[in-house]
Amino acid sequence: MATPRFLQPTGFHAELKNRINQYFTDRGTSPTGNYKLYTKAIILISSLILLYVHLVFFTPTVWVALLECVLLGGVTAAIGFNVMHDGGHGSFSKKKWLNELAGLSLNVMGANIFMWTTKHNVIHHTYTNIDGVDDDLDARPFLRLCENQKHLGIHKYQHFYFWGAYAMLYIYWIFFTDYVKYFTQKVGDIPLKKMKRADHISFWAFKVQHFLMFVVVPIYMVGFLPWLVGFLVYGMFTGLVLSIVFQLAHTVEDAHFPVATVETNKIEDEWAIHQLRTTANFATKNKVVSWLTGGLNFQIEHHLFPKISHVHYPEISKIIKQTCAEYKIPYIEYEKTRTAIASHISHLRYLAKAA
Repeated sequence: MATPRFLQPTGFHAELKNRINQYFTDRGTSPTGNYKLYTKAIILISSLILLYVHLVFFTPTVWVALLECVLLGGVTAAIGFNVMHDGGHGSFSKKKWLNELAGLSLNVMGANIFMWTTKHNVIHHTYTNIDGVDDDLDARPFLRLCENQKHLGIHKYQHFYFWGAYAMLYIYWIFFTDYVKYFTQKVGDIPLKKMKRADHISFWAFKVQHFLMFVVVPIYMVGFLPWLVGFLVYGMFTGLVLSIVFQLAHTVEDAHFPVATVETNKIEDEWAIHQLRTTANFATKNKVVSWLTGGLNFQIEHHLFPKISHVHYPEISKIIKQTCAEYKIPYIEYEKTRTAIASHISHLRYLAKAA
């Protein structure tokens, strides 16, 4: 399908950008990451290395090993949220090579930054919540995430079994969907940009590295069955955390799922307002949630200003919220994580009913 177009921007977006730019000018600070982000990155990466080494080479008792597999999954997701995500958007550092290095952490974890950049930066950030374009909405046939999607019999129970579907996301991603994108050279119906020789080499080299690091070496050290149980616990917890955080940002009761007009293939909003109507924040006053999720609970700020590091979101959110109030534009926010989860489940329950 042809990608839809947005209305021409109004004064709202220009005013918002001016106020955010002025914020950084007044403070004389860069919108990219700072010592807080770099310290966090060191803590998370060190934690992953220590957990991996202890699990694989020191073989703890079963219950300790299972707990460490869960922790390893949580740390993997946190590296994705905090290090890879900022790096992939070019907001981790002012230095391009450091952003690229941070982005490559995704490759080490088994996925691929080249595929992710097209899927996430280009498609999801531009066409948020537009069915048929935003690949993040496509969980078919297992889940129906918006009214425009066909209802299947299995969806009747989706608000019960979605936990299991989310848990499989990471494993499905690294062992299946990356390869589909690579061999079709598409994300859904949208072509990938042409891969250079270095991109092909990077894709296969890191896939081999991940297979050796997370499959071959652990099996050799602890045996097949212990590895299988441990890898499933690790991978499923990673997938659950990744899925929940991203779903709370867009598939909740108050979020919109716009459909382009048939005649003009246009979305009846300008891009910035479209982002505000399709995106939600949650638990923004919870510093632990903000630290662990890399500020992705400030999803509105991220979607409006993806080139700004998440360490600045708590402050710029005040400016964005005030500007939205002045222009009478909705600013969707859930006070607590559990409230957002409840809203997501209600959304799934509503869509579980046949149209």
